[in-house]
Amino acid sequence: MQPIAIAAAAPTRVAAIARIESIDLLRGLIMIIMALDHVRDYFHADALVNDPTDLATTTPALFFTRWITHYCAPLFMLLSGVSARISGERKTKKELTRFLLTRGLWLILLELTVVHWAWYFNILGKGVDLTVIWALGVSMIVLAGLIHLPGWAIASIGLAMVFGHNLLDGVTVPGNTLQGSGWALLHEQRAFFVDGFMVLVGYPIIPWAGVMALGYCLGQVYAKDYPAQSRKKLLVVLGISAIALFIIIRGINIYGDGHPWSQQPTLVYTMLSFLNTVKYPPSLLYLLMTIGPALLFLAWTERQPGWLGQQISVIGRVPLFYYILHLYLIHLLALFATSFSGHSWRDMVLDYALWTGRSSEQLAGYGFSLGITWLVWALVVLLLFPLCKWYDRYKRSHKDQWWLSYL
Repeated sequence: MQPIAIAAAAPTRVAAIARIESIDLLRGLIMIIMALDHVRDYFHADALVNDPTDLATTTPALFFTRWITHYCAPLFMLLSGVSARISGERKTKKELTRFLLTRGLWLILLELTVVHWAWYFNILGKGVDLTVIWALGVSMIVLAGLIHLPGWAIASIGLAMVFGHNLLDGVTVPGNTLQGSGWALLHEQRAFFVDGFMVLVGYPIIPWAGVMALGYCLGQVYAKDYPAQSRKKLLVVLGISAIALFIIIRGINIYGDGHPWSQQPTLVYTMLSFLNTVKYPPSLLYLLMTIGPALLFLAWTERQPGWLGQQISVIGRVPLFYYILHLYLIHLLALFATSFSGHSWRDMVLDYALWTGRSSEQLAGYGFSLGITWLVWALVVLLLFPLCKWYDRYKRSHKDQWWLSYL
């Protein structure tokens, strides 16, 4: 995200810096957390055989290792919408439309090439996965059209997508057909096969585009002339309201999520059941559960961060750069790890993504403890930080290079 234009007056300058830092701090934090889930995919012993949120097989530590990363995708979408609105302060509507369209198409291309190769390490794999980068790209293309509507219309469409899309949960279009794949792209996570080649729709568009649209509306509070105290109050109200709605609707247990919670043998596992909401596609309750606390975080971090916060913000200023590098680094480390655990490194050259379960046979018996997984996660972040810091400095000193806004 590029910095907001800063006026000469000292109070305005301080407020602008605080706004940018709070957004970059949150984005950097979720980028770091995101790496934990991807390290778990490639290193944890149970990753190929069990769902970490399956209460019949998980442990609280494993559950929360997965659950904490639920915050990442919704906040990617929300903050991308906020950033688009902030960027619109410096662009005409036509310029912003062109930027959203071109960046959206660029992200889709990256998903199908550079990101795909990072997951597989195999250009000739037997599958492709439409996941978060693809969803970001398509949502930006949708937003490119929405920004020409009045603000109330954008907000209404975003709210309808987020609050109403679970009404479509019972709609299915069976079969390996064009209609079925089209519906999957919109709302139903499914895999399709074309002459043995698998296309997995991991991130259906309707709810994700709704989150980005709401982020665009939220970006209005980051306008240069918006009072900082009013912004903080609004973020707190919205955050608490989202959390309260989550608790109330989840407690009623009728609408908003495809997996109702249930009483378990222990209080801890009952709590896990309550928190175990659906991500694919993201349910209303999943989004309330993740976005609510994030809004409070934004409200409570509107100040110059300390040393650690400044380091985290570095990653938040170069998210796509970090995202691509972290996938290649994790997979490369996993390549070496297979060589020390009774497997050939070639077993980590994949025909299908690990999360599909189609690589479990070639990697049978592979994997490490949760403690080792956490240590590898820390190593990945530490190794990537100097590269992110270098690229952040490069971007700041070469603001005239237009292509930098695409990486």
